[in-house]
Amino acid sequence: MSMAAPRKRKLRIGMGARIQHRRKQLGLTLSELGARSGLSAPFLSQAERNQTVPSIMSLMALAKALKVDLQYFLESPTERSIVCRAKERPRIRINSPVTFYDLSSSLIHRMMDAILMEIPPGHAFPTDQRDGEEFVMVIKGRIHTRVGEIETVLGPGDSMHFNSQLPHSSRNDTNSTVVLLYVGTPSVMGEEQHDED
Repeated sequence: MSMAAPRKRKLRIGMGARIQHRRKQLGLTLSELGARSGLSAPFLSQAERNQTVPSIMSLMALAKALKVDLQYFLESPTERSIVCRAKERPRIRINSPVTFYDLSSSLIHRMMDAILMEIPPGHAFPTDQRDGEEFVMVIKGRIHTRVGEIETVLGPGDSMHFNSQLPHSSRNDTNSTVVLLYVGTPSVMGEEQHDED
């Protein structure tokens, strides 16, 4: 078997996943992306599932609509695709007083999330339980946490690592914004990539 066949297959799989990943990153539905690019939603759905390969003209339209270079759909991993620069962190657009920055947005089908959080004074996260693990490290400020029966306050440089099946919650009781690094498995952001619209 020639080396060209598996490389071509890898390219097609990567292309569809990259289209879907960037669309989700921008918070667009298939219909909205279709309106921006001039391509139909059914065609885009097929492209994301690798059931069709977009022409170069279609890719150019997609690149413009998704605000990326054409090479985004084609290139192998580079520094740009695996490094997240401080000034280029994508903000996760959700309705919350907490500001979330996705630190691993360029990795498709990832198994964990790395998120920088800015938690305003007085904000409390409700008690949560789910499969997986969570790691938290405070960068700035102080935050009150509860994991199972253990309650503690974490300050700058403090961290915790726990089984997220345990009931856990946290709150910012201070008058200052708390900045912390969150790493969790499995990837919640990655799961969203499988949505159709």
